[in-house]
Amino acid sequence: MSRETTLAKNTIIMSIGTILPKLSMLITLPIITAKLTQAEYGTYDLISTLVSLFLPVATLQVQTAAFRFLIDCNDDKTKRNRVITNVLLFVTVSSVISLSVLYFALYKLSFEVRILICAYFFSDILFLTLVQVVRGLSRPMLYSLCTSVQPIVNMLLVILMVYYIDGGLIGALIAMTGSTIVALFIVLAKGHIISKIDFRLVSKSMLKELISYSWPMIPNSLSLWLLNFSDRLVLLNFMGINANAVYGVANKIPSMYSLANSAFTQAWQENASLNSKDEDVSVYYGKMFDNILRILSGIMAMLIAAMPVLFIILIRGDYGRQAYCQMPILMMAMFFSSMSSFLGGIYIAHKKTKSVGGTTIIAAVINLVVDLLLVNSVGIYAASVSTLVAYMFLAVYRMRNVLNFQYIKYNYANIFGYILFLVIMCILSWFNKLPLNLLNIVLGILFAVYINRELIKKMIVMGKEKIAKKRENGVKHG
Repeated sequence: MSRETTLAKNTIIMSIGTILPKLSMLITLPIITAKLTQAEYGTYDLISTLVSLFLPVATLQVQTAAFRFLIDCNDDKTKRNRVITNVLLFVTVSSVISLSVLYFALYKLSFEVRILICAYFFSDILFLTLVQVVRGLSRPMLYSLCTSVQPIVNMLLVILMVYYIDGGLIGALIAMTGSTIVALFIVLAKGHIISKIDFRLVSKSMLKELISYSWPMIPNSLSLWLLNFSDRLVLLNFMGINANAVYGVANKIPSMYSLANSAFTQAWQENASLNSKDEDVSVYYGKMFDNILRILSGIMAMLIAAMPVLFIILIRGDYGRQAYCQMPILMMAMFFSSMSSFLGGIYIAHKKTKSVGGTTIIAAVINLVVDLLLVNSVGIYAASVSTLVAYMFLAVYRMRNVLNFQYIKYNYANIFGYILFLVIMCILSWFNKLPLNLLNIVLGILFAVYINRELIKKMIVMGKEKIAKKRENGVKHG
């Protein structure tokens, strides 16, 4: 199987585990918000936010090292088991210590709630570590299975514990913890993880190497959180809750593009790492950058063209033009984010985690500074513009910086041409006039088809070949 085919296959598999959690959230959120009191929902939401901040600090992000180091030693059983043993030992010990501190820090909550929070955090940390191990073992099907089971079981338990039993916050926490434990047992059993643990392989030098790789990812994770949420914090502080709600709604459709790209990013990190030592790696990375740029540009063009219709269908309530006008800007921000994510995969392949963390920190600072400088003069636009500026910087800086350790031949004419075309489409979409929207639909389709014409031809040929083979097999069996 070619490298490109493997990447496409893994992207499709990863997308299952990426999309299902979002779909289950659409079902559980109305139940949670309806059945929990405001105080209970505030605690529930705090837990969801806290876990994204707590996890990197508690584990030093060593689970990210599990994925990358296992990619390099899949063929060596002893090295593989050494990585798994040391990662799980460190994560378990560090989590117990961190959660002991967290338990006492949450002294204002009831004993039951604190126990459930700690149980959820512990099971979630182990689960997220083990699915990274599974990724490192090149088992994307198992990864998607486990990351799909967790939200499905959570949805069923929320319906039972919160909706039918009316268990309130305790019921919601039981659902979160129970679903994670179920998924945890599945990955342990299907991944045969326990058989790979050998405490004779515990090594200080291995732990030091793993932590040396992983700790720079802590500021990276925290900076990504700041990059994504600082806009809301600024708007909330300077303009109030209504402005924050408008901006939240404006992000809904652009986040669809980000969701689709996240599945590719996970598959690409594995693919880039597996092929990082190939003789033609420079040519391969350059070719993949050009191909992915075409595909993502085509998808973005189609999404921009469909944006006015999607807004009418998906957005309810009194948000109107104020929310809609932010979306073209946020669309371009997500486009640059996807470019930076692709390049981030190459950093991971070369174990340049310090560079990944450093570039993300700078982008987060730029986002916050631009936000604060503009919010009083342009209002909500400050949030969308600062996000665009931050992600644009991140993409451009990484394009230049990655050349310090990995040569890539960029097709600058295509890059600037595609970006210019998408900007024009965004401008036309911003006016939200029927003739311009119809023109955008035509332009979007023509653009997407034209730049991906070679890929479309290959897909048609492959489809015809499969149909021909099926007919041949049918004749033989007939």
